[in-house]
Amino acid sequence: MNAAGERSVRKQHPWIFSESIQKINKTGNAGDIAVIFSQNGNKPMGIGLFDPHSPIRIKMLHFGSGAKIDAEYFSEKIQFAHSLRKDLLKTNTNSYRLIFGENDGFPSLIADVYAHVLVIKLYSAIWLPFLETIVTELIKVSKCKTAVLRLSRNIQKHTEALQLKDGSILQGELKDENVHFLEHGVHFIANVIKGHKTGYFLDHRHNRKRVGELSKGKTVLDVFAYAGGFSVHALTHGAFEVTSVDISEQALKIAIANGELNTFSGKHKTLAGDAFQILQNLIAENKSFDVVVIDPPSFAKSAKEVPMALKKYAQLAALGVKLTASKGLLVLASCSSRVPSEEFFSINERMLHDSGRKFKVMDKTFHDIDHPISFLEGAYLKCGYYQLDK
Repeated sequence: MNAAGERSVRKQHPWIFSESIQKINKTGNAGDIAVIFSQNGNKPMGIGLFDPHSPIRIKMLHFGSGAKIDAEYFSEKIQFAHSLRKDLLKTNTNSYRLIFGENDGFPSLIADVYAHVLVIKLYSAIWLPFLETIVTELIKVSKCKTAVLRLSRNIQKHTEALQLKDGSILQGELKDENVHFLEHGVHFIANVIKGHKTGYFLDHRHNRKRVGELSKGKTVLDVFAYAGGFSVHALTHGAFEVTSVDISEQALKIAIANGELNTFSGKHKTLAGDAFQILQNLIAENKSFDVVVIDPPSFAKSAKEVPMALKKYAQLAALGVKLTASKGLLVLASCSSRVPSEEFFSINERMLHDSGRKFKVMDKTFHDIDHPISFLEGAYLKCGYYQLDK
């Protein structure tokens, strides 16, 4: 390790980039166990998995010495991760993230539970040598009956020899790829074979519940609604009318279907198209809503996209203020890890000030309990609640 790499390991950062590695004693394959030594070469500093296909050449598992990477090691890690979610599992919820990648000690691996179905998503081939062991432990801890494998595009070519493909059933059987699950008593469906990521976005669960509770008797605008998470919670909590906006007509059909799994008396409308244009159209029509939720996809997937992302967040905040009714609630969220929470909240408040409307910051929230954070880059979700006076 060079000096930069050593500093990273001492700080227990889970990533070692290729340029930080001073010497490798032999050529490695994806998933080979790598023992990290200090710059002078005589002090072991940790253990990771070698990834020749990524600029993050080593994904760290353990810091210090004395670890044996075996079934018992993974079992302890998975049991500990499950223990962190126990309070969530005491609620009327049977969907949760059991393993959140690096933050739970499993870099490039996600494991989500939807009722009786476990969905494992791999973003690196480093886990293929350990897959059977890990699946066994995850099934044991989660008590799921079925395990589904989802693969990122960049590693699908590394699984051909193992006859694994995206959507493979690893254990049990799956009679229907649309799996019903509960989120604080609200019914949803996740398509665990073809759905985005693992089939649903679990990270906003606490915010969806809260928006629902604040929507009784209100008109609600849910922008970038996708499968209708915020919309359905609002409807089931007694919203008078909910308008879901998304560029995907297919996603909006899923939002409608998710709503119909529940009992509600309000009206559910959808608008398909570019969110920025739709918001401008609604403003031109003098429309306003008691609750406005704007939860866009990540605008900054690389560092060069950050300046444009900041402009888009500012634009959405400005549009959202104009659509929020007198004494209404504006909820603004970001899932861009490259945009720090302080900067995101600062943009929101600047745009609110510039609007001339008085407002109160009700709350600022971050990840739900099943998305623990153990390193800086692991934090991405932030959400601001702004109550407008007039």
